[in-house]
This record gives sequence, C-alpha cells and structure tokens, in this order.
Amino acid sequence: MARYNYVIGDVQGCFEALKDLLKLIKFDPDQDFIWFSGDLVARGENSIGALRFVKKLADRGVAATVLGNHDINLLACARGLKQAKAKDGTQDVIDAIDSDELIDWLRRQPLCLMPNEKTILTHAGIPALWTAEQCLALSKEVQAVLSHDDFTVMDAFLAEMYGNDPSLWSEDLNGNERLKVITNYLTRMRLSDVVGQIEFSFKDALEGEMPKGYRPWFEYPSQAAQSHQVIFGHWAALAGKRINEQIQNVDGGCVWGNQLLAFRLEDQQMFAVNNPMMP
Repeated sequence: MARYNYVIGDVQGCFEALKDLLKLIKFDPDQDFIWFSGDLVARGENSIGALRFVKKLADRGVAATVLGNHDINLLACARGLKQAKAKDGTQDVIDAIDSDELIDWLRRQPLCLMPNEKTILTHAGIPALWTAEQCLALSKEVQAVLSHDDFTVMDAFLAEMYGNDPSLWSEDLNGNERLKVITNYLTRMRLSDVVGQIEFSFKDALEGEMPKGYRPWFEYPSQAAQSHQVIFGHWAALAGKRINEQIQNVDGGCVWGNQLLAFRLEDQQMFAVNNPMMP
C-alpha cells in the first residue's frame, strides 16, 4: 500500500510544471502513487515528454490515469480519423519514433478509476443520475472498445465520436451512440439540466452566465457522491475548487498560465506549482 496517494490535475503537456510539482510533494516512487485526472497531452510545451514520463511511471506500477477528452482526441488523430490542430501541440506524439507504443498504451487506459474504496476519479465528473458502481461499469464498456485487439473496432467508434448528440443518457441506447454519451459525460461534461442532458458550450467560472435551464453537474443531488468522494479535472475555470466534502476539482488551469495541482487523498491537502513556462 502506498504511503501517499496524490491526484494530479490536467497536465496538458506541461511537463516542466509536472516535474516541479513532483519535487514539491517530494514524490517517492518507492512509496507513493500518482493518479492522473486525464488530459495528459495538448497545448502545453511538451506533450511527448509528459506522455512518455507518465507511461514510465505507470509501467513501473506507481501511477495510473483516466482518459480525458484531449487524450481521446489524440487517439483519433493518431489513427488518421481527424486532423491534428497545431494549437493542440500533439503532432510530436504522432510523429515520434515510439508513437505506436505510446498510442497503444494510451488507448488501454480507463475513463474511470477508484483510487480506494471510497474515492472515484473521472476526467470531467459523474452525472447525478449514475451511482459510482454504474459509472465504473459504463466506463468499462468504452474501455473495452478503445483497447480492443482489433484496431478497426476502436476506429469505428472514434470515427463517430465527434458531435454533441446524444446528450442524454438512456439505458435504451446501444452501439456507438451509447459509447458516445458515456464518453461525453466522463470527459466533456460541465453543465447539465435537471434530467441530466449535457450543455457543451459553457467553459467559464461559476459566476459566468449559464444557458437557461443548465447548472454545473455537481449542483444536482449526486448518487455517486453519496457513497464516494468524486474527484475530477477538466474545468480549468474552477481552479481546483472544493465543491463540498464529497466533490473535489483538481484542474488548476496550468496550461493557461495558472497552476498544476496535486490533491493528497490521505489528508485532503492541495499542493500547487505555477507554470514555469509562462512569463
């Protein structure tokens, strides 16, 4: 059992900040464990370096990560299903000599992890209508497709992944539509309405004007939070806000010139470093 467990927020290729953060928390790979909230890559100064480093930690058995929306986008670009954007800064991953190895590792990572029996981690959160156990089970449906031994199975899903519909969960959904809405909840969600339908455009702070009928997903009574502490990244404008005792954000917006965060599970302490690559 690890001495300390840390959840680190969205790295987004900010490799120098990640190294600074690990120094700050005195990370000891012989005793500690790191849980990453996804979005390992994109828009920071060194996505390839960050991805290689996290993979090495995971291969050593001292780290694990969930997938974020930028990680999944990288999978689609690497498979030639979407054109990589220059601003994403992930072309170096696609062009790397070890690209196949990195992409094959990345596609096998889950959308949901339980760092302990009372904690659940996803990139964007968990819709109020799902229990923690349901979230874990549904995430495994997506993971099974992304990590399938036949790449064409993954490609078929990634080719249809983009777009906002369906935006509401139903047990009646099947095929790629079912996988798509699960992925959208766990990697893209910020706002929803009272029945759980997602709104995708809002990215501002909580003080911003939200579309009528929509609120942050965590303002509805959460089934998952009744049994587990829910930890999530994705929403940089929250800047690592503690929503309540059961819901914690860990995205400090490092890639936007703010901070990279590490949340220690044992004592609920937050650690932060500034992005050293920003003026």
